[in-house]
Amino acid sequence: MASTERVVIIGGGPGGYESALVAAQLGARVTVVDSDGLGGSAVLTDCVPSKTLIATAELMTDVAGAAELGVNLHDSEGDTATTIRVDLARVNERVKQLAADQSADIGRRLAKEGVTVVRGRGRLDPSTGSGAAPRVVATLPDGSEQVLDADAVLVATGAAPRTLPTAQPDGERILTWEQVYDLTEVPTKLIVVGSGVTGAEFASAYLALGIDVTLVSSRDRVLPGEDADASAVLEEVSTRRGMKLLSRSRMESVTRDGDTVTVTLTDGRTVEGSHCILALGSIPNTADLGLEEAGVILKDGGFVNVDRVSRTSARGVYAAGDCTGVLMLASVAAMQGRVAMWHFLGDAVHPLDLKKVSSNVFTAPEIATVGWSQESVDNGEMQAEVVMLPLAGNPRAKMQGVRDGFVKLLCRPGTGIVVGGVIVGPRASELIHPVSIAVAESLTADQLAQAFTVYPSMSGSIAEAARRLHHI
Repeated sequence: MASTERVVIIGGGPGGYESALVAAQLGARVTVVDSDGLGGSAVLTDCVPSKTLIATAELMTDVAGAAELGVNLHDSEGDTATTIRVDLARVNERVKQLAADQSADIGRRLAKEGVTVVRGRGRLDPSTGSGAAPRVVATLPDGSEQVLDADAVLVATGAAPRTLPTAQPDGERILTWEQVYDLTEVPTKLIVVGSGVTGAEFASAYLALGIDVTLVSSRDRVLPGEDADASAVLEEVSTRRGMKLLSRSRMESVTRDGDTVTVTLTDGRTVEGSHCILALGSIPNTADLGLEEAGVILKDGGFVNVDRVSRTSARGVYAAGDCTGVLMLASVAAMQGRVAMWHFLGDAVHPLDLKKVSSNVFTAPEIATVGWSQESVDNGEMQAEVVMLPLAGNPRAKMQGVRDGFVKLLCRPGTGIVVGGVIVGPRASELIHPVSIAVAESLTADQLAQAFTVYPSMSGSIAEAARRLHHI
């Protein structure tokens, strides 16, 4: 498809580079202005690194349970091995190399598709929003500026870890989740502050690596935004494996004295450790971009206000990803960016529907969700029948020594249409896909049940749960 449209994208993360590929596919002349490295935080400091670390943690978990499956580990003397240790320096070296490789792959793909990449920090020109076509000013590494005329601009600048004046990272022992990959020594006692997705994932991963972990949560349970039954399973498994969980415990400050880090709680209690990870949420990277001067409305917290096709309030300006605060997932950022380009360049487009977004918490066990939640049913927001099937009865789970987890399906009474699901267990991120398809395509529980599954398989529990929702 030929096009003479000029698209300038500020930010090279998932929202940026995926939208660039779509715009290039549709024939637009595309420029990406990137300051931090292609792939953004998702590739360089967040998703790719954390999930690479978690892959090592998963292997440690599997090895720890090997004896139950009849596998005995022995040291060089033939005696039974009693200790498994992780070389954190090598793990982090691999983490950073994989992130760099993925970023390079993205760069090669953009170059192949004819996308121009400008290394620099982009901001909207003050004339943007005055009725004229939008313009982007890129400040280059040498301090000079390059002005880029555009017919449309996409802002995809992401977000950064939130910190507090009383809890400032030092990059050595008090760390944000972006700084943990510089660790070369194994923490003797790690404190994770924050029990949302990021905090839960890092606490679970480092626990599996054999580290003493304390999780400080201001809420009454871990993962307060996730399914309550899933949260309960994760808490039970984590504490059984040795994690110390301090619920309803709000952090007041984090300080360091030599090799000791002290977390002080608002009730006066203190927790000491060798290292602390701050998982306090994110703040959008929207400052000093000329957004408000260009007529872009910002929501509370500085997030960019967008509609369901990623338009901002300024003519010709779109936004995607974590800077919008819509749903802070790389997959959502990428879809927001694609939707923006499809809309601007006149291709077929469906507005973003968050009820069709599948997400996963990469803890041990994993927690995957899609569609409407149990909470929405309980509070009367959605009428649905719910069935929950423990994985402990699944034959494949028994073979693999899996006892924790479940499959939960939600379907509409009368029609039987599947409107939501939760899976807790190993590789839940992969198992959720058939449920996602059912939700996205408005399939019934009967249709989901009647599709063949392999025997034995974990996915068999999805079909079994669907069969239990059948009505004559």
